[in-house]
Amino acid sequence: MKRVPDERGYFGAYGGRFVPETLMAPLEELEAAFREAMRDRSFRKELEGLLRDYCGRPTPLTFAARLSSHLGGGRIFLKREDLCHTGAHKINNALGQCLLAKRMGKVRVIAETGAGQHGVAVATAAALLGLSCRIYMGTEDERRQALNVYRMKLLGAEVVGVDAGSRTLKDAINEALRDWVTHVATTHYVMGSVLGPHPYPMMVREFQSVIGTEAWLQMRKAHGALPRLVVACVGGGSNAAGIFSAFVPYQKVKLVGVEAGGRGPLLGHHAARFAGGAPGVLHGTYTYVLQDAAGNTAPTHSVSAGLDYPAVGPEHAFWKDSRRVEYVQVRDEEALSAFHLLAELEGIVPALETAHALAYVTKVARNIPPTEAILVNLSGRGDKDVAEVARLEGVRL
Repeated sequence: MKRVPDERGYFGAYGGRFVPETLMAPLEELEAAFREAMRDRSFRKELEGLLRDYCGRPTPLTFAARLSSHLGGGRIFLKREDLCHTGAHKINNALGQCLLAKRMGKVRVIAETGAGQHGVAVATAAALLGLSCRIYMGTEDERRQALNVYRMKLLGAEVVGVDAGSRTLKDAINEALRDWVTHVATTHYVMGSVLGPHPYPMMVREFQSVIGTEAWLQMRKAHGALPRLVVACVGGGSNAAGIFSAFVPYQKVKLVGVEAGGRGPLLGHHAARFAGGAPGVLHGTYTYVLQDAAGNTAPTHSVSAGLDYPAVGPEHAFWKDSRRVEYVQVRDEEALSAFHLLAELEGIVPALETAHALAYVTKVARNIPPTEAILVNLSGRGDKDVAEVARLEGVRL
């Protein structure tokens, strides 16, 4: 199965560029700059050095012995992206794109953020590289992720609250795109996931593929074989694309992406694009989108701000239709239960996004022989979610 889109940016039927004419030239410029940079050994060496010496890569692979024993069945390994600088996988892509922006002569970067981890990562990379930075964030997400809002400001970024629509990630992306249209000469838009018009889905996946490359080698060393199952949460889908990318060619490795089942199956109560969506265009790409009967983008809900988005990356849509990846849904209460379980059994507080992947594993681990391995991408740490979990559970901090 091909890992790259075709020359028009399509993964099978999905992807492409659906943007105003004013953005076509900047996107073509970006694609050319990205391809040139990835051929340039000095660029790759600089990025690899920063990922190693600044971010702490390679991130460890942790055998979750107590969780494995508790669930029975397969041996559970955690790819520890929560131990990256800034606390999540987002820094891998943020550093790559900010380095690229500087190479292109841009002096300013903008970004959208939902759970705040991408915003923190971009603000961090911008501070390191001396770039001006503005982050767009829905006001509902600002409420849920107040700690990350303050972290971005500490890092020198301007945080702009978006009070339109559902006041979440979708609306933040809308505002970031409007900003970019106006300031393309000086500004690079650091898209945070495998979303948007070509080349973003390809580019973000490539910057995140370091996760899968490391995990492939680490599993061979720690377990002596590839895992039977690889699981990752899927909002836009960058952490999942990053880890899946190394295992897609190996048909015996089952890949499972976990979406936000929210409160239940009714439209507006979840963010499960593959359970209730249909192909359509959103934010410059053709993919699965949650829509109402009139074709309007539907409201979404998830306990996790990072999964609360009505579309999904086009490569995930391709993997879904080709049946290479299975996509499942986990409800809010199941994710909250898994959040507590990992903390109590392993001393690791996961992000609520990651807790969705862990919740799925609690359901299937016993069906996998104890000689086989389950690999979970622990995409981020849960510090950012502690206050929201406490609020939901009626605990006053």
